[in-house]
Amino acid sequence: MKVPGNLFLVGPMGAGKTTIGRQLARALGISFFDSDREIEARTGVDIPLIFELEGEAGFRKRECAVVDELTQKSGIVLATGGGAILSPENRRHLVSRGFVIYLQTSVDLQLVRTRRDRNRPLLQTDDPRERLESLLQEREPLYLEVADLVVTTDGHSAKDVARDILNRIKARA
Repeated sequence: MKVPGNLFLVGPMGAGKTTIGRQLARALGISFFDSDREIEARTGVDIPLIFELEGEAGFRKRECAVVDELTQKSGIVLATGGGAILSPENRRHLVSRGFVIYLQTSVDLQLVRTRRDRNRPLLQTDDPRERLESLLQEREPLYLEVADLVVTTDGHSAKDVARDILNRIKARA
């Protein structure tokens, strides 16, 4: 059994990766990183502008470099972007360098959590529900492929989800 030194959170946008990740890091007394925020800090621009200037392929290339670098750290919680698992290289790094937690959530909750967020280029469409359903259909098998633990966030506060994750990890150790 893998004893976690690093916790890596994967899942769709709006699943709560950043909020829950911060809670986990605080509870464990370790550093928290968000791959999307790292990309923005390093480029000095927001993700929508990266998408506009470089397209999704340019963003994914930057994301791969950041995920590779961050997963090499020790004793961290990392919240990945929803599409980070599309890259076989990212999946390999996540699986081999830490304990991966898939935060599963419904499309309904994703819509509620992302409806006012203009920082999500993939949702700038006439039908966000259709886009989220399509992304989930494409990505869920990959989330499940890398996950050491699957936790549903619907109907639970970030604090409760973080507590549940910690209890489940302790029970496995």
